[in-house]
Amino acid sequence: MSKDTVKTTTSIGYFTEENSIETVNARMGKDVSPRLAEVMACLVKHLHSFAREINLTQEEWEFGVDFLTRTGQICTQERQEFILLSDTLGLSMLVDAINNRRPEGATENTVFGPFHVEGAPVRQMGDQICLDGKGESCLFVGRVLDLDGNPVEGARIDVWSDNAEGYYDVQQPGIQPKWNNRGVFITGPDGRYSFVGIKPVSYPIPDDGPVGKMLAALGRHPYRPAHMHYMVRADGFQKLVTHTFVGGDHYLESDTVFGVKRTLVAPFERLEHGNTLWRSDFDFVLARPEKV
Repeated sequence: MSKDTVKTTTSIGYFTEENSIETVNARMGKDVSPRLAEVMACLVKHLHSFAREINLTQEEWEFGVDFLTRTGQICTQERQEFILLSDTLGLSMLVDAINNRRPEGATENTVFGPFHVEGAPVRQMGDQICLDGKGESCLFVGRVLDLDGNPVEGARIDVWSDNAEGYYDVQQPGIQPKWNNRGVFITGPDGRYSFVGIKPVSYPIPDDGPVGKMLAALGRHPYRPAHMHYMVRADGFQKLVTHTFVGGDHYLESDTVFGVKRTLVAPFERLEHGNTLWRSDFDFVLARPEKV
């Protein structure tokens, strides 16, 4: 074999423990999307570095592959176990934070969650959204404002929550009324909103699958603190997807999906008179789109 032949062969880049990252990334074609190339090169870099740093064993690698296989097998149209995995590892919240940076004073975003349903009925301000008659009634009130404190007219506020037993209506079709604890409200010139729901309760995420077993193995609970979901949209402003959390909830500092932010913990005041037991005041401050 000539020297030229040897030189050509070794320049291919044989895989070794030391050069694994460079060898794998060098196989990428020249005509791939630049962003795809950047993402995949970074993924390979950190994946290989992880295996090397932890001295990953063959048995651990096999367990990991089996875990991901089982995670995929339990997924259905109603259940997305991979998103649940992302949520419980904090990845969903990190991606949300990266993509929803807001100026100081604007209401913070948090995870969307899997239980939103498009097409909820538009209701009048002050309407009742709890249709099953269960739970402790709560009046939710506040304003939608811009960063200068001006009211935002025509803001569309989509709200949803679990029922008194910790389930969303889509989790119990035929048991809960359709659109239970859901509604859409549109602000007038004063930017104010009001509706009557229930004081939300904390609940566990689905924990009968691979993600639940992972949480148990890590000594973690599957619970989310009590919260009301909001999606606020208005022309000329960034869409806001957020929650308000019940102050004093036991799980505020250990939310299994890491969704709590200090600024989103809302007051819940117990009322002494009337048919409504609680009141929660919270103003939403919208930011305008960033100029590119």
